[in-house]
Amino acid sequence: MPDLLSTLRRGLRLPPAGWVLAAMLAFYVLAGLFGRDPWKGEDAIHIGVAWHMLHTGDWLAPELAGRAFHAPPLYYWSAALSGHLFGWLLPTHEAMRLASGFWVMLALVGLYYAGRELYGQDSAAASPLLLAGSLGLILHAHDAQPMLIAVAAYSGTLGALAAIGRRPRLAGLFYGLAVAGCLLGAGIAPTLPLLAILPLACWLAPERNKAVQTLLIGLTIAVLLTAPWPLILLWQQPDRFHGWLVMSLAPLMTPLPLLGAGRFLTMLPWFAFPALPLALWTLWSRRQQLAAPAQLLPLAFLLLTLLMLALAYRPGEIPALLLLPPLALLATPGALLLRRGAANAFDWFAMTTFSFFAAVVWLGWSAMALGWPARLAQRVVILRPGFVGQFDLGDFLIGLGATLWWAWLIVTAPRSPYRSLTHWTLGFTTLWLLLTTLILPWFDYGRSYRPVAEAVAAALPEEHGCLAERGLTNGQRASLAYFSLIEPAAYDSQAGKACAWLLLVGETPAEQTPPAGDWKLVWKGLRPGERHEKFLLFRR
Repeated sequence: MPDLLSTLRRGLRLPPAGWVLAAMLAFYVLAGLFGRDPWKGEDAIHIGVAWHMLHTGDWLAPELAGRAFHAPPLYYWSAALSGHLFGWLLPTHEAMRLASGFWVMLALVGLYYAGRELYGQDSAAASPLLLAGSLGLILHAHDAQPMLIAVAAYSGTLGALAAIGRRPRLAGLFYGLAVAGCLLGAGIAPTLPLLAILPLACWLAPERNKAVQTLLIGLTIAVLLTAPWPLILLWQQPDRFHGWLVMSLAPLMTPLPLLGAGRFLTMLPWFAFPALPLALWTLWSRRQQLAAPAQLLPLAFLLLTLLMLALAYRPGEIPALLLLPPLALLATPGALLLRRGAANAFDWFAMTTFSFFAAVVWLGWSAMALGWPARLAQRVVILRPGFVGQFDLGDFLIGLGATLWWAWLIVTAPRSPYRSLTHWTLGFTTLWLLLTTLILPWFDYGRSYRPVAEAVAAALPEEHGCLAERGLTNGQRASLAYFSLIEPAAYDSQAGKACAWLLLVGETPAEQTPPAGDWKLVWKGLRPGERHEKFLLFRR
């Protein structure tokens, strides 16, 4: 007890290390994984694929609601495995979402070791804190998202290449694991920067011949780990293999103009804040040492990644995640070399920003759960028609504990180059936790297809036979399968045209009109909070 009291009075020791750093990163990883349904879009799609794999026992080829889903399998293997292991304790979708937490933790650990090798032990903690503090990562780190495997692979590659001179065998092993994970988790295009960086890594290594041998061993490990799945798929299901290969090569066969690089760059000021300005400060403050490995390795990796994205992807948040590991690593010296005035300004900005928004979240929770203030409570219902807020003691206690912890961190954090970065990352995480506990029921009400899926299932008789669909997105089909065990056939398929039941979704009268035939409307409805996208169930 005396040690605990002294810790409470003293505050966190900075720089954070050991179990303190591990606890901070675990707090980041776990905040936001639980307590919500699969949300529309990517989260629902990838949970639906993993659930189908777990539900059917077919782990060879990913499927979405009974149809081929041409994607690498590693994320779905990990999500199905976590669903199997922890499904007794958590709802299946939450147990599956733990896989995302696993890959994010690997990304943070890999970047920690990269920072330690390039910048020293005292600077190592800044690298994962910068990655965790990036707005772009926190928006997707708690969803079911295969690209998180590539983020982990990029961090692991940077860590391996940074250590190639001091620990060559270990570097070769982890480089091989990173390449294999990226290929099996995200596909061919995201793996190209991991291969393109090899000549520079060999040139920067203290012993180049040994580095070449090390990386060749790593590539051999990658081939041995990667080859079995496509070979077995080719042997067992050649059509599925060719579908996967075509989908994997499609981004490289239809390159976009290099203007795509500019579009990715325009996203970074908000997506990669504060890593981007701190990385620029690193380049300026160390402009005389740009050829040193500490600057050249992450900078070259960043440029190769940007080139790959410009050629293979349309600008978007998911592919832009790959820019964050090299940016966070490059920003590490800049974060700890800020001048006193800039560091104090960053610290005050972090404290005031997250304290203000935490107060806004509490006000929103009061309106939602307690009905006060009344005008704001009315606005809550207008934005989510039909929503009824309730007081949840567990969520209240979690939110209160997080708020008190944030206040304690502000009061007790000692002066240190790490203070502003710690306030930023942990303040960001605290705010995210408040949003995903106090305001989560309101968000969940408007972003889940559970009510629609359950209503469709209730409108169908027990022995309804075949159901066809027209206009459903992948996320809607995944939600229908996950929540109601219904896997509709495409109406334009041979099986779909034989169905006596038809589910339509659309916004315009033409989209909501059934095809020619004697169709009778049985049910229609909308997702909560949605006013235009209508679901209609017909029978003939």
